Amino acid sequence: MTPLFQGTAHTERERPVIMSKVGLVFVPAWGAGHITSMLEFAKRLLLAAATGTRRFSITVLLIKPPSRDFSSTSLSHMRSLSSAGLDVRFHRLPELDPPEHTDGPEDFISLYFQLHKPHVKAAIIASSSPVPISAILIDFFATPLIDVAHELSLPAYVYFSSNSLMLGLILHLPVLDAAAAETPTELDRAGGDYYIEVPGVVRLPWGLMPSPFLDRKSRGYAWFVYHGRRFREAEGIVVNTAAEIEPAYLSALAEGRFVVAEGGGPAMPKVYPVGPVLSLGDGGGDAEGGAGGRECVVWLDKQPEGSVVFLCFGSGGCFGAHQVKEMAAGLERSGHRFLWCVRSMVVDGSNRQIVDTNPDEVLPQGFLERTKDRGMVWPSWAPQVEILSHRAVGGFVTHCGWNSCLEGLWFGVPMLAWPLYAEQHLNQVLMVRDLEVAVGLEVDRKGGNFVAAGELERGVRCLMGEGEEGRRVRAKVGEMRRASRKAVEDQGGSSYMNLKQLAEDLVCLSVAQGAQQ
Repeated sequence: MTPLFQGTAHTERERPVIMSKVGLVFVPAWGAGHITSMLEFAKRLLLAAATGTRRFSITVLLIKPPSRDFSSTSLSHMRSLSSAGLDVRFHRLPELDPPEHTDGPEDFISLYFQLHKPHVKAAIIASSSPVPISAILIDFFATPLIDVAHELSLPAYVYFSSNSLMLGLILHLPVLDAAAAETPTELDRAGGDYYIEVPGVVRLPWGLMPSPFLDRKSRGYAWFVYHGRRFREAEGIVVNTAAEIEPAYLSALAEGRFVVAEGGGPAMPKVYPVGPVLSLGDGGGDAEGGAGGRECVVWLDKQPEGSVVFLCFGSGGCFGAHQVKEMAAGLERSGHRFLWCVRSMVVDGSNRQIVDTNPDEVLPQGFLERTKDRGMVWPSWAPQVEILSHRAVGGFVTHCGWNSCLEGLWFGVPMLAWPLYAEQHLNQVLMVRDLEVAVGLEVDRKGGNFVAAGELERGVRCLMGEGEEGRRVRAKVGEMRRASRKAVEDQGGSSYMNLKQLAEDLVCLSVAQGAQQ
C-alpha cells in the first residue's frame, strides 16, 4: 500500500523499538463528525501511551467518500496528525462503486462498509509488518468488519462517536425488536402516549427516538438491530462521553442493563468513556473556511460580552425558504444580537451538498438593513470552535449533533435545542431534560422539524434573558464546563484514566498474542 500521509518513519536501526510496539488498525467512517473524532482519539491514545513501556503504531484505513473526496477539514486533521511526530500513517483503500438502490443513509453506509471487507482484510495483512497488528478499531457503522477481525483472530473494538444513551438504545434495540415480533403493531406507533422503557434506566417518548428507529420496515432500522447485536461481539466499545456527563447511563451499560433479555447471548463488552474527544487545537479549522472565516470573528470582537446568540446547524443542517423567513422573523423580534450561519443544499441525483448561500435570495426583504447594527448573517462555513470560545457569545442555537453538544459543554455556552435528524432528538432529551444545559424548542418533527417564528423568539429570549429558566441553564452549563474539562485531566480525570486503562488492555492483548506465537 502507498501511504496517503506518512507519520514516523522506521529504519533497520530502530527495529528493536519497533518490535516492542503494539500495532493497531483504525477504520473510520468518512463523515466529518466520525473521522475527525476518531483521529483525535488516535492522537490521545498515542500520547497516553508515550510514557509506557510499549507504544502504539496506528494505521488508519481510509474509505473514499462516495461522489466526492474528504472534506478539507478532514484532510487538515490527517496532515496535522501525520506531522505531529506520532507513529501513525494513512492508507486509502481501493475505490469501489457505491451500492445502488439503498434505503437511506444508514443502509448506504453500512452496505458500503460491508463491500470493503476483502480490502480491509488485505490491508490489515499488509500492515502487519514490521509491527504486528494486535487489534482493530472500527466506526460503529462498520460492524460487518468484525467478521474480518474473526477471520484474522484479532480483537475488534468499536469507536462510538455519540453518547452512552444512544449506545445503550442501540444495544437494547434487538430486545425491543424481539418483543415487537410478538406484537408487531407496537413499534410502528410513532407518537401519542407510547413510550420506550428500559426498566430502571430510562423512559422516553417514542416520537423522540432516532430517525431510523421509527420505521420498523426500513432497512436502516434492520441495520441498527444488526449493529446492536454485533456490538456485543466486540472486545470493547470506546464512547465519546464522560462519567461526569452521563453517570447513570454509563453505570447501566457497565451493569448490562441495556442488553438483559430472554435467551442470553454474548456478554456486554467493556465500555471505555474517554470524552469529551474534541479537536480544539486549530482554532476551529480555518482550512475549510479560509481567510473569510475570520470576518465573523472580527465582528464578534466588537460585541459586548455574552450578548450574541450563535445559530449554526452542523455540516448537514440547512433549511427551506419558508423556514429561513420564520427564523429571520423570530430573530428580529427577539431583540437580541445574533450571528447566524445560513447555508443551502444542492441536490444532484443522489448526491446532496451543502453550499454557500446568497442571503439576498433567501432572507425577507429589508431584514439585513433592519438588523445590521446587532446581527450578522454568515452565508458560509463558520469556525464553530473559535466562535463558541469567544467572550461575546452567550448562547448557541444548535441541531444537537453530539460534537456540537460537547463543544457547547466544553466552552460553557447555554444552548437552544433544535434537533433535525439522526439521533439529534434523543440528544435533545439528554441536554434539556437530563443535563439541563439547554432550553428546548417546540419542533414539529412530522412537519420537517419546523419551528415557528414565535417559538424561536421565545427560545432566544428565554436563553439570553434574565428569567428563571435561562439562569438555571447558564448555571448548569457552567458546572458541566468544569466537569467536562476535569474528566480529561491527566491527574486523575475519569476519561483520562479510562484511556490509560484501554492502553494497558491493548498492551496485555498484544503480549498474550506474542506468547501464543
